[in-house]
Amino acid sequence: MSDDRDRAIVYVVDDDASVREATSSLIRSIGLEVATFSSADAFLAQPLSERASCLVLDVRLPGLSGLELQRELGVRRRALPIVFITGHGDIPMSVRAMKAGAVEFLPKPFPDEILIAAIEASLQRDREQRRQREEVAELRRRYETLTQREREVVLPIARGMLNKQVAADMGISEVTVKVHRRHVMQKLGAHSLPELVRMVDKLGLATQAPEF
Repeated sequence: MSDDRDRAIVYVVDDDASVREATSSLIRSIGLEVATFSSADAFLAQPLSERASCLVLDVRLPGLSGLELQRELGVRRRALPIVFITGHGDIPMSVRAMKAGAVEFLPKPFPDEILIAAIEASLQRDREQRRQREEVAELRRRYETLTQREREVVLPIARGMLNKQVAADMGISEVTVKVHRRHVMQKLGAHSLPELVRMVDKLGLATQAPEF
C-alpha cells in the first residue's frame, strides 16, 4: 500500500444508509479512509481534509441535490473531484455534471470495480491539482521576492524582447537590464527563457501589460 493511498480520504454523500454502508465498506476494502454523510448540508458543514480526496455523490438528496452541491462547491472554490452515482439519471443530467467537472457519472447498479476505478482516477486528479496549486504558490512566493524593477522586466523578457529594446522602453542602460534579467532568472529558479515563459504563464502574468 502506497503512502499516497494511506493519506487519501473518500467522502460519500448519499441519503440511503444501506448505500452509504455498502459503499464505505467497498472503499475501506481497498485501503482507503472514508467519511459518509446523509445530506449535502451535513457535508458542507464539515471542513475538508488537506489530504488527497474525492467525493462519491448521489444525485438525488434531501435539501440540496448532488448537482446543486457540485455548483456550491464551485462557488466556494472548494475544488474536489466528484464521482456521481444515481438510480434516476438521464443523459442531460450526466452531460451537465460532466461539463461542470465531474470525473464520472455512474447509473445504478454498477460493478464494484467501475466505482473503484472512478475513485482511483479522482484521487489521481486531486493529487495532480494539489501539486499544481502548490507549484504555483511556491512560484508566487518567489515572484514576491522580486524588486519593482525586476518585475518590470519579467514580461518583456518573457515576450522575447531584446535587452536593448527593454532598456529603451524603460529608459535604463542595457547593462542594467542584463543585471535585472539575471536576478529574475535566479530568484524564480528559471534556467532558460522557455522555462521563464512557462512560469509567467502559470502566474497569470502573460495577459498583463508591462508596468513601465
